[in-house]
Amino acid sequence: MTDEKKSVPSVSVSYARNGASTKANALGMRPMQERAYEKRGEQYLLIKSPPASGKSRALMFIALDKLAHQDVRQAIIVVPEKSIGSSFNDEPLTRYGFEADWHVEPRWNLCNAPGGDNGGKVKSVAAFLESDDKVLVCTHATFRFAVDEYGVEKFDDRLIAVDEFHHVSANPDNKLGQHLGQFMARDRVHIVAMTGSYFRGDAEAVLAPHDETKFESVTYTYYEQLNGYEYLKQLDIGYFFYSGSYADDILGVLDPAEKTIIHIPNVNSRESTKDKIKEVEHIIGELGEWQGADPLTGFQLVKTPEGRILRIADLVDDDPAKRDRVSLALKDPAQKNNRDFVDIIIALGMAKEGFDWIWCEHALTVGYRSSLTEIVQIIGRATRDAPNKTRARFTNLIAEPDASEAAVTEAVNDTLKAIAASLLMEQVLAPRFEFKPKNPASGPTPGFDYGEGGYDPAKCNVGFNEQTGHFQIEINGLAEPKSNEAARICQEDLNEVIAAFVQDKTAIERGLFDEELVPEELTQVRLGKIIKDRYPELSDEDQEAVRQHAIAALTLTQQAKKQTDGEPSANTALIDGVRKFALSVTELDIDLIDRINPFGEAYAILAKTMSEESLKQVAAAIAAKRTTLTPEEAKELAVRAVKFKNERGRLPSISSTDAWEKRMAEGAAAFVRFKDEGRYE
Repeated sequence: MTDEKKSVPSVSVSYARNGASTKANALGMRPMQERAYEKRGEQYLLIKSPPASGKSRALMFIALDKLAHQDVRQAIIVVPEKSIGSSFNDEPLTRYGFEADWHVEPRWNLCNAPGGDNGGKVKSVAAFLESDDKVLVCTHATFRFAVDEYGVEKFDDRLIAVDEFHHVSANPDNKLGQHLGQFMARDRVHIVAMTGSYFRGDAEAVLAPHDETKFESVTYTYYEQLNGYEYLKQLDIGYFFYSGSYADDILGVLDPAEKTIIHIPNVNSRESTKDKIKEVEHIIGELGEWQGADPLTGFQLVKTPEGRILRIADLVDDDPAKRDRVSLALKDPAQKNNRDFVDIIIALGMAKEGFDWIWCEHALTVGYRSSLTEIVQIIGRATRDAPNKTRARFTNLIAEPDASEAAVTEAVNDTLKAIAASLLMEQVLAPRFEFKPKNPASGPTPGFDYGEGGYDPAKCNVGFNEQTGHFQIEINGLAEPKSNEAARICQEDLNEVIAAFVQDKTAIERGLFDEELVPEELTQVRLGKIIKDRYPELSDEDQEAVRQHAIAALTLTQQAKKQTDGEPSANTALIDGVRKFALSVTELDIDLIDRINPFGEAYAILAKTMSEESLKQVAAAIAAKRTTLTPEEAKELAVRAVKFKNERGRLPSISSTDAWEKRMAEGAAAFVRFKDEGRYE
């Protein structure tokens, strides 16, 4: 890896630091908590908000109100792992202006109780339900076993609050998802669900559609969170490739002067040497000369060539006594605000979800992680606000492909997943898009800045409301959602749709490496199919409206980056980029957006980051498995051909010079052929 290659982040965003997200109101609530509290009367509430935005405390406010004023008998807080239980420790909320304090009797915080989830802790849940106490905290596992044991009826008139809600799934094999479905069918509990990730990593739906519509959503975006910080101004996200052993190359991206969490690779991944202890020793050896361990904390002390002593927390050590001492030291509340307490944390499965170290400036992850959700959680470790911390970054180190067939296939998959994560994070970090069809009656909306010269009735305008972090973009020919559900998806869930699209292997392979690609095959056909499968209950018109809004959001973010050359200049860079793109085209219309390959900019970054030889190998591996049209693809193209005929009064021509028209004609012909062959049921 050359220094030049290492210095190319794939995403770089800057924020205004207006301090808004850290200011509390008269009740002691920060903006996200206030927004959630306004919806406290809802029976089913879903809070989507980034790490460090205060979800735990938001839940305390809501739960206390439900217990005092909404005839809710008890609150049960369900967390994915024991360590997160500490987020719900006692809080003196009256000190800041609220009506009651948050208190959990020690015996009812089952995250601190000894023993397994399926035993004494389940009996404790039953004892709590019979008691007059108000709050119980337990793990997802304990709660699942308790519901299996006692049935959903036992929990009537309680609040069930599920932290890290993305662990739930509508899949029949997901027990917690099944139980929540049963609770909602019985309709006798209140549910508050909270998540810092807007999607599951496996692209499965978190809830069944009929259950999801019952939830009232509160969304607080990454943009609002980071823009409202006092200190942190810039966030960089990059994927970098290495050859040989990662431990030899790690200092190329690891700066010992930055507070860093290093996640070494899973032992089953190809980046792993299969000896995690030696990997940690090697990293420590690369950083400097070992000086022994601190007897109090268990931290490794390492002297750098410059003479500085690094304090390194090793959470990989197999000796439970040593690892627990280090883990306990990291949780010491007395050291929470001590920047010099620890410099580098090395972990494997720990220090991700719910791990709070405000000083972390760099989350360095080796090897592709199992899911996009996991990556979002890891990035969240570095996006805490802290004094004098102005920049944070996430780096994903990935092994370049080698010559063997199996390794190439795996490397290609990891590369595509890393690019998908990068594209998605860029979308998650951007302001929210609100698209409007351009028509003669269009006019400016109060609160939006339309740039130099203001609103122009003669063209498509790009407005931005800095206070709310909303873009408003006019697009010619844009389909509007008709149903409430489609409107909700366009307002709230575009990132989920984009997540499914960028994780679609066919879409990303072709978008990056198919030189003969007609972009509409991805933007219309592939994305159209994903939306049909995801939202089968929507009408054709609504599915098309959702598709258009999703592709507009993804493409405009990518084109804005192109306009600004990815430079992390002022916090207005993305806004300026969107405006530049809108001005650079004759007319901003949906057909134009559909004709742009949404993965084009990702390829440009990849070409800068990966060696030319590896890039050729990846392209060859993908080209080798390219196939002709499938019956399913032909059918989708035939549907588009019918739409074309309805609009133009003629069928698409196979001899057209327009690549998309020609492709629709080929698809329609293949559809007829497949039909004659009986390939459709």
